[in-house]
Amino acid sequence: MAIPLPEGLATPALVVDPEVLDRNISRMAEASQSQGFDLRPHAKAHKCAQIAGRQLRAGARGLSVATISEAEEFAGAGVDDLFIAYPVWLDAGKAQRLRRLADEVALRVGVESAEGAQRLGKAVRGSARRVEVLVEVDSGSRRTGVQPAAAGEVGKAAVDAGLDVVGVFTFPGHGYGHDAQARERAARDEDRTLGEAAGALRDLGLDVPVVSGGSTPTVGQWQPGVVNELRPGVYVFNDATQLAIGTCEVEDLALHAAATVISVPAPDRFVLDVGSKVLGSDRSSWVTGHGYLPQFPQGSITGLWEHHAVVRLPEGVRGPRLGSVVAVVPNHICTPVNLADELLVVQDRQVVDRWQVTARGANT
Repeated sequence: MAIPLPEGLATPALVVDPEVLDRNISRMAEASQSQGFDLRPHAKAHKCAQIAGRQLRAGARGLSVATISEAEEFAGAGVDDLFIAYPVWLDAGKAQRLRRLADEVALRVGVESAEGAQRLGKAVRGSARRVEVLVEVDSGSRRTGVQPAAAGEVGKAAVDAGLDVVGVFTFPGHGYGHDAQARERAARDEDRTLGEAAGALRDLGLDVPVVSGGSTPTVGQWQPGVVNELRPGVYVFNDATQLAIGTCEVEDLALHAAATVISVPAPDRFVLDVGSKVLGSDRSSWVTGHGYLPQFPQGSITGLWEHHAVVRLPEGVRGPRLGSVVAVVPNHICTPVNLADELLVVQDRQVVDRWQVTARGANT
């Protein structure tokens, strides 16, 4: 199912179906609340103040972000409770910016090393509000984060630096898989490692009120227990990867890239005016090609250049006419949003609003 697109739409463009968006937001909020989880969605997926407002009105207690500049943008848009879910390494400039944020909003920051905690403590010393810290734990994605037993060492360094250590967090990147069993295993890994890490902090005499996990693939696998906060992000829009691994259905896809057919060189091939500068260049182990085509689900984007997408169709499948507008669901929605100036909100084949991508390019 693709968003019914307006006539005469200038392409390429990112188009949002607000009904699907709001349904996705409400469903996640209701599921989290009913099971006793705090919901702190990750805003790097949408980077948009209007969507953040929808999430907060639906019951989210605050937002997660990936960078200081994302935090600055959302703070400027009125969000006053932010978690930088990243082991920030502060240089002089970032230290000044973080200190200003700490004076303006309720701020949490991730740490995963004693050195990082020391820099953070020095930067925010004397700020108007106490900065809270969560220690990052590696639950299996083998990215950043300490092993659970080392959480106490990092937590002690943070306390010694004058910071309020309030919990632990992780990113279960290994939860991306073809079946629910892979997602469930990742959720169990989160539960185990976060529980061990929280125990290491409690052994130091620290209270640990926040145990934060849950990405879009694993969030549905959780039952109340050790973890009490969830940070999914992609769920607001979903994307071709989420569709392929089974965490959403076609009717849950809230964002499409609208593209025009600019060439039909053969019956089994057509070319769209959308490329890596709109879709991003992310490939996925679970998606064939560079995106999903709701109107041509058997087709595959086999070639992607900066401004061209080549689509191949199986024999016997009729393709679109030259000049037709086709919807493309990106493999990974976060990159296209970061590349766009605005999102077009479409209802009943009309553009009813234009939402600025508030934190576009906010990567520092």
